[in-house]
Amino acid sequence: MQYSDISLLSSRILNNISQVLIGKEHVIKQLLSAIFAGGHVLLEDVPGTGKTTLAKAFARSISGSYSRIQFTPDLLPSDVTGMTIYRQTTGTFEFVPGPVFTNILLADEINRATPRTQSALLEAMEERQVTENGKRYELASPFLVIATQNPVESQGTFPLPEAQLDRFLVRLTPGYPDTDESVRMLRGRKTADPLASLEAVTALQDILAAQTLVRTCHISDDLLRYIVTLCERARDPEFVLLGPSPRAMLMLMSVARAWAAIHGRDYVLPDDIKDMAIPVLSQRLIPKGYHEPGYECTILEQLLASVPVPTEDKA
Repeated sequence: MQYSDISLLSSRILNNISQVLIGKEHVIKQLLSAIFAGGHVLLEDVPGTGKTTLAKAFARSISGSYSRIQFTPDLLPSDVTGMTIYRQTTGTFEFVPGPVFTNILLADEINRATPRTQSALLEAMEERQVTENGKRYELASPFLVIATQNPVESQGTFPLPEAQLDRFLVRLTPGYPDTDESVRMLRGRKTADPLASLEAVTALQDILAAQTLVRTCHISDDLLRYIVTLCERARDPEFVLLGPSPRAMLMLMSVARAWAAIHGRDYVLPDDIKDMAIPVLSQRLIPKGYHEPGYECTILEQLLASVPVPTEDKA
């Protein structure tokens, strides 16, 4: 696979998802960048804006296995990871895998489950394995979590802890469609749901090959220093209680490489970092004091405007 192939692959998946989700090309590209970087995706927005539709459409575009879990307050950790049961017929204990044993896991409304159940995903997302009764069970490759959540101000939600948020590579917000996009959506659903007939347009092997190639994308030392500077400035104690960790730096580097690859380049530009900084860093910021939801994005926008950008090309 070459970098031009990644660009074609992303276009093929984008066009397929766009049959179902109208006018969200930029968000779909950001999701694909996270997937090609090998990370998990958190979709956050008010109900009815297409979060679950986007997750389902992506899962159906890939010819791999996928599972969907509807997170609710009574969901148990074993409902996610699986459990060991006793078989009376054989007199033995047997591990029954849960829905997490799949390629793509759709965790719908993840913040409606209790923190105990949310934490069941921590090991799976970080180490791609599940430990049960002292035994480790490897997950499929690739293993990707696409989770949706309603804003934390919604009734019946349990805010995701910082450790859980840090497992997600990006947080994306689909947003409302504009007027023309809404009309196109209604027109396309007058007779049938296009999601029901959506078919796979690529194989798992293509996703794995893209993830491998993305890790070879060139990024200069000047741009690495730019990433470090952004993250260090975002920890300013005057404005935030919690800022990006070293893990956030690694994630921003990896997704910037994937964003460059999607655009057919084998090298990272400063704009690749700027384009993906807010999706990567926003959920890793806790502003000081009370602010309206989304204030962390305002902090990052001001930061991106104030930190000098390296003047370089692929050299």
